[in-house]
Amino acid sequence: MSRRAALAGLAAAAYPVWGSEPAQAAPAATALTGSRRGLRDLTYPVAPAFPAFAAGEEARRRTYTTIEDDGYYMQEWVLIEHTGTHVDAPGHFTPGGRLSTQLRLDELITPAVVVDIAGKAAHDPDAEVTVGDLKDHERRYGRIPRDAAVLMHSGWGTRSGSPAAYRGTDAAGVLHFPGFGADACEWLLEKRRIRSLGVDTLSIDPGRSEDFPVHLTLTGADRYGLENLANLGTLPRRGATVVVGLLPFDRGSGGQARVFAVW
Repeated sequence: MSRRAALAGLAAAAYPVWGSEPAQAAPAATALTGSRRGLRDLTYPVAPAFPAFAAGEEARRRTYTTIEDDGYYMQEWVLIEHTGTHVDAPGHFTPGGRLSTQLRLDELITPAVVVDIAGKAAHDPDAEVTVGDLKDHERRYGRIPRDAAVLMHSGWGTRSGSPAAYRGTDAAGVLHFPGFGADACEWLLEKRRIRSLGVDTLSIDPGRSEDFPVHLTLTGADRYGLENLANLGTLPRRGATVVVGLLPFDRGSGGQARVFAVW
């Protein structure tokens, strides 16, 4: 059984009474957007309807208090650290790797580069960012700067309102969505000394990956990942700065984050 499948089973067993309230798809399907040029929110609202990597990993909530009964309103949430727009800390895949509270502010505020593979992803759900894509990007936009967050724009956000479409699960249970190729990840680490990788899909590895080589390589190099980013198609291909407002969960393997870009 895979790690993801095991987590899904544990979540379903541990919280059988959660999620009884009707799902509200609209908030999860619509990403928050900055109101002026030069500022863009890259974050999806945390919502039970937003697609998770595996069924059973979705956020769960219930009303905890109400103004009518208690004088104030609060919700109670059950969250896996890796749902919605979130960070993968090095310790998510690498034994002894740094955890959420150990990531520094200067690592979470970085120059951003957007590599656009939406054209090929429209025809191939298994599309990957390749070394060739990175070199093509540099020929057009200039060298990828050191300590950059390199973000893949695949256009997959248009599918976020449908878990089936966003996961791309086939009849055999295999997921299909774009991600970074392992060679591209290695090239970026060795040749450009990047800080992080980010994607507008569920994983920095392509959906069909079984052994998560990009996760292992990136976190093994003490770098972090960003997953389920919104609005990447509206960013300049270079010149923006990304700010990652990571929730500092104690001993967190990552966690939800408010991510935005300025330029």
